[in-house]
Amino acid sequence: MTLRKDIALGHLACAAAYVIFGINVVVCRDIATDGGIAPIVLFAMRALIAGALFWLLSLFTPKEKVPLRDLLLLGGAGILGLFLPQLTFLHAIAHTTPVDLSVMSTTTPIFTMFVAAIFLKEPITWKKVLGVALSFGGILWLILQSTFGGNGASETEPIGIVFCFANYIVFALYLGTCRNLIARYSVVTSMKWMFLVSFIIAIPFTLPHLPNTNFVAVPGYVWWEIAFMIFFSTFVAYWLIPVGQKRIRPTLVSMYGYLQPIIAIAVAIGTGMDRLTATKLLAAALVFTGVWVVNRSRAATPVGSQDNNVTNTIK
Repeated sequence: MTLRKDIALGHLACAAAYVIFGINVVVCRDIATDGGIAPIVLFAMRALIAGALFWLLSLFTPKEKVPLRDLLLLGGAGILGLFLPQLTFLHAIAHTTPVDLSVMSTTTPIFTMFVAAIFLKEPITWKKVLGVALSFGGILWLILQSTFGGNGASETEPIGIVFCFANYIVFALYLGTCRNLIARYSVVTSMKWMFLVSFIIAIPFTLPHLPNTNFVAVPGYVWWEIAFMIFFSTFVAYWLIPVGQKRIRPTLVSMYGYLQPIIAIAVAIGTGMDRLTATKLLAAALVFTGVWVVNRSRAATPVGSQDNNVTNTIK
């Protein structure tokens, strides 16, 4: 695979992952409000089943030896990239509206840009700042227009906002600090260990909630939504994110988070809850212009040309 195609694959993987995450915002809102299952129990279900799928998939992929030091580091990556982000997200969506959560998600690239500058010495160029500002401005305008175009009511609670920003900060730390570690191993190897550690950590927090969880009372449609959350939003999306991490810069990975609110609004339009307007089209144009500007930044030079660890992973 040529370097150009490899980078294109990274962009495609990130785009697909965040499309799934966008749908997941709406799905998880239903689960949180109608499912009657505690967030930690939902996370344990995600980690157990998705982790089992990665371990099953590892039986059919080349074996990789992981030294003890890297196993410990992958455990830490599991906490930063899986346990804390997923748990804080499930708590956040229970106390916020999908629209409010989506607009707050636009802060992730900003956090990631500074984390990458600190840990990876990735320079903050004027193009990168301009790109982030364009995308942030576009999506913020989109959400404000949508919000004030209606009745202005909001179901978001302050604790939901706290969980939202906790989610974005820890995931930005994951993107900015774990890229080189993730690049050393295949996606399957990284994810199977990260999910295993995350599930083990979740066990003591999950057990006290199980006696009070009435799985029989969960509506049938919520089980289908849980299945989507586990298979697509966890197994598939978390397989795609490391594919992108290996090939493009952390700030670019997080920039695709701007797709999340666009997809959430598209789902609303598709179900008749919203309509397409010139405002939404212009906002979307700003979002993708911002992604393009960041991609043109000198700091976004093809990954393989500057990082030997990443170059060695390109086949």
